[in-house]
Amino acid sequence: MNQALNILFTASEVVPFAKTGGLADVAGALPKALARLGHNVIVVMPRYYSIDKSKLEHVPGPLGVPMGAMGELWAGVYKDTLPGSDVPVYFIDFERFFGRSGLYADENGFSYPDNDNRFIFLSKAAFQLCKKLAFRPDIIHAHDWHTAAQPVLRNTRFAFDDEFRNAATVLTIHNLQHQGQFFKGVMDVMEVGWEHFNPHELEAMDGVNILKGGIAHADAVTTVSRKYAHEIRTPEFGFGLDGHIRAHAHKLYGILNGVDYEEWSPDIDPYIAKRYDLDDMSGKALCKADMQERFNLPVWDDVPLIGFVGRFAEQKGIGLIAGTIEGLLHLNLQMVMLGTGEKWAEGFFSDIARRYPDRFACHVGYSNKLAHIIEAGSDLFLMPSLFEPCGLNQIYSLRYGTLPIVRATGGLDDTIQNYDPATKTGNGFKFDWATNDALYHTVKWAADTYRYDRDAYTIMQRTAMQARFDWERAAKQYEDLYYHTLYARRVADYR
Repeated sequence: MNQALNILFTASEVVPFAKTGGLADVAGALPKALARLGHNVIVVMPRYYSIDKSKLEHVPGPLGVPMGAMGELWAGVYKDTLPGSDVPVYFIDFERFFGRSGLYADENGFSYPDNDNRFIFLSKAAFQLCKKLAFRPDIIHAHDWHTAAQPVLRNTRFAFDDEFRNAATVLTIHNLQHQGQFFKGVMDVMEVGWEHFNPHELEAMDGVNILKGGIAHADAVTTVSRKYAHEIRTPEFGFGLDGHIRAHAHKLYGILNGVDYEEWSPDIDPYIAKRYDLDDMSGKALCKADMQERFNLPVWDDVPLIGFVGRFAEQKGIGLIAGTIEGLLHLNLQMVMLGTGEKWAEGFFSDIARRYPDRFACHVGYSNKLAHIIEAGSDLFLMPSLFEPCGLNQIYSLRYGTLPIVRATGGLDDTIQNYDPATKTGNGFKFDWATNDALYHTVKWAADTYRYDRDAYTIMQRTAMQARFDWERAAKQYEDLYYHTLYARRVADYR
């Protein structure tokens, strides 16, 4: 039997404490699944001032964090556990960096100009905390650019510290679009040595690219789906780093995220009008009627109802939806959108709702309850993303018997099997090209299948609801990668 590993898990956001995207879901779920496999995991994140410290346990004593040209900064530390587990979460408390209204940007959407210092501080604080706790990690698992400095720091600033001498590093890329590109003077804050400011490590366009450095120095790099691991090696999806990633492809792996079926499952969902499952699907029709009533749509049971939950952002294909929406609404269907994001999109879809009140509804904002109601009440679920590293809503949709309509990219392609009319197999509908025509005709295909071939639709529903993408599967794959990476690192060090 393999040994239990000490795993340091550092992330800029963790459910349920702080969230802007899928990174938080992973950081809140994967450590618990790893702990169930017998490993010792600690999670480190900022104590944003939206997190009430009165509900946290104070860890006595200050934490000194060396910040190079900025000098040594002193932080407080608080502690809690991930819900439903004994996995400790340590919060780095430093008002100068984390006492703000947002995680990465202000209320107007402008990124904080010192984000480089903020997250280098977090990355270094995690190392210092390990020393304070006498926790010697076997694996240092960093996430996205915010903590991508950790593999670089492990090999430079902290390379000869006893606590980290035998540790291997894993870097997970949740979204390559965001890379942490800053003024090169941050090298003097990182304290990694200017010899590492070169095109093969940290340098990019005469500045520092933190994610690029992390990819170069990590012992293993993962993405959150197999398809995305291949896509980011191409110019279309590589955001300027495709060549760098191809150079490190030997250590690149794709591990699909899991989902929490204790929250997303129609047989136990507390938010929906009527619970249902494979043995009794009658509740889904009641959920559809409830959803139509909530959004002031006519209760038409024979008209396909399409849901969308997500950010109103170009990445999510919002431009494709805007370009086809009026044509789609003339296909005798209804559609409900829930989300927030780009202001033009919020105004555009709100106007469409006013013009087509019997066919289209839009809720600008986010509501977890409404998200559950839409998943359960929709017949089809639309995700036309331009790129999608993993995606979660298509997996939720499968569990709710709501067939996804997706672009075949990233995790969407990995999880959705295209409908084959000849064999009546598949669990959704896919299109390849990010064009208005492709989206329109695929939605029409899905709506026609619902309307004119209900037997095929029902078979696909049952197939979809039986699919499982749980965290136990993902954790076992990470465990295997950890052992492999740790062994390779120690063999290399021995040589």
